[in-house]
Amino acid sequence: MSFSQPTETRLQSPDGKLEVVFTQNEISPGKRRMTYHVDFQKKPVILESGLGVQIDNHVFEQAMAHKVTTPPGTLGVNWCDNLVIKNVVKTSKDSTWKPVYGERSQIRDQYNQFDIQLQKPDSPDYTMHVIFRAYDSGIAFRYFFPEHPNGLYYRVMAENSEFTLPADTKAWYTAWAQGAYSTLPLSGWPETSERPLTLSLPNGLYASLAEAQLTDYAMTKFKLSVDKPNTIVTSMYESADLMSDVGTPWRVVMVAERPGKLLENNDILLNLNPPTALQNTDWIKPGKMMREVTLTSEGAMSCIDFAAAHNLQYILFDWKWYGPAFTFNSDARQVVAPIDMPKIIAYGNSKNVGVILYVNLQALYKQIDEIFPLYKKWGVKGVKFGFVEVGSHRWMTWLTEAKRKAMENNLLVNIHDEYRPTGTSRTYPNVMTQEGIRGNEEFPDATHNTILPFTRYLAGAGDYTICYYDKRLKNTHAHQLAMNVISYSPLQSVFWYDKPSAYNGEPEIEFFAKVPTVWDDTKVIHDAIGEYVTIARRSGNDWFIGTITNNDGRTLKLPLDFLTKGKTYTAHIYSDDPTVQTKTQIRVTTKSIKAGQSLDMTLLPRGGQAVWLSSTSN
Repeated sequence: MSFSQPTETRLQSPDGKLEVVFTQNEISPGKRRMTYHVDFQKKPVILESGLGVQIDNHVFEQAMAHKVTTPPGTLGVNWCDNLVIKNVVKTSKDSTWKPVYGERSQIRDQYNQFDIQLQKPDSPDYTMHVIFRAYDSGIAFRYFFPEHPNGLYYRVMAENSEFTLPADTKAWYTAWAQGAYSTLPLSGWPETSERPLTLSLPNGLYASLAEAQLTDYAMTKFKLSVDKPNTIVTSMYESADLMSDVGTPWRVVMVAERPGKLLENNDILLNLNPPTALQNTDWIKPGKMMREVTLTSEGAMSCIDFAAAHNLQYILFDWKWYGPAFTFNSDARQVVAPIDMPKIIAYGNSKNVGVILYVNLQALYKQIDEIFPLYKKWGVKGVKFGFVEVGSHRWMTWLTEAKRKAMENNLLVNIHDEYRPTGTSRTYPNVMTQEGIRGNEEFPDATHNTILPFTRYLAGAGDYTICYYDKRLKNTHAHQLAMNVISYSPLQSVFWYDKPSAYNGEPEIEFFAKVPTVWDDTKVIHDAIGEYVTIARRSGNDWFIGTITNNDGRTLKLPLDFLTKGKTYTAHIYSDDPTVQTKTQIRVTTKSIKAGQSLDMTLLPRGGQAVWLSSTSN
């Protein structure tokens, strides 16, 4: 039976609310181009938008005596025009898996999928699949190249994936991974935008454009189309040279009726990555980490004592412990700072405090195969990758290999600086966190922090490097306490820039000791982007709640409907109070509460409130 080429292919999410439609439209006589559009409950999310990749294989084709499909000087021709649909395979999946750690302890992976299998008519041994998945939380698509029968490689010069939005859509824009955010229309951007790119649509919906499974490809950002209004285009950092069979990273369109749902549903990025091959994950232990800033044995002992007393699991020796960071001449096998590393590691082990070492890219690139087994032998628990290169295909594949090599040596990883995650921690769960965020190193204001949960944190863990005692902080101390809940990071850096001597018995420090870094459930209660945010996270029977406001003060009511009915909880409330006679001016109060009740919160400008709800009865 012959296959009849469809005029369009429709796919709905399992709940039927989202629909994606794939078509091939005639754009000029004899020329057909792939397009798609996305609706949510009949409301437009993505209007008709182009699809495709631009491939230049003429060098490989000439070398292999193959017909040249893209002669030099013809890159304006879309390689994907006039592809012929040979088959459409529809499948569905509904399963549940348990991550090693996360923002929730169980993740449902439920989607409907169509795999559109295409062939190049003038060179039929070239085939390409366009794969769409529809989840309740959004849609995702990628391009897949089956193994070429003549062994040809694929040089992807550009990706032509478009996202045309309704007029008057606004975007939370930042040009770089550690940049500040601004709200812009879909016009006049100064340069490309980072991902995830969160959008507010005029029909009341929210969307976010994201990337998943970036492991063997060049990094992409988003740029505005030069000739199509309200249209965002995938922008590759550079070309990518691929060996089939191979797929591009997933392009993701998250959709929700309120911004908090985007964060609650960000598991879509993890679901778009393959499971880990690691059999034993017992050594992967989330926790809180304090940086040792003196780089001395004496300072390290003090830091370990403080960490043990306040339930912190790690200390970090930051850069320069092995010499200047930005040179290949430093040797990351040698300790040059006045640190007795074996003594410190042994002392830390005696108090259940592990040691993590910073290593800059120069030393990683030069010595990775030597230092990772060495650090494992030393008893080091993890490595912080410093100033990694991101963007190029070369460096993204190198980073993937570095993650794997660290995992083989039982080393946790924290990646700095411009790197942003794409859900690959499912495959490499030893990668506990990464920067790619404007955190407390830059001392951002409170408004910035109320934007982060609905932009940067959609991608996954962010190493915000929470400060507490530093005088340069722009925000209140209750705001800083709340950031321990707002900011998801399985390896959470706390007391950044601080020393143990800064602690003078402030009672609210118990919150740092009690708050976990990974969770069984996560709920967004307040989600006014740029104004105020409340996030509640559960660990076991206890809940931890963080509320922050922007640069304005306000009063809020916190409904406790998410608590288990019939249970009584003790609410430990940490709030700003200028009358408290400590340098941090935090008042700690307790009260008994139950589900259905609410808490009234009065927030100072740039303030916040942290709450620990401990279960006291069944």
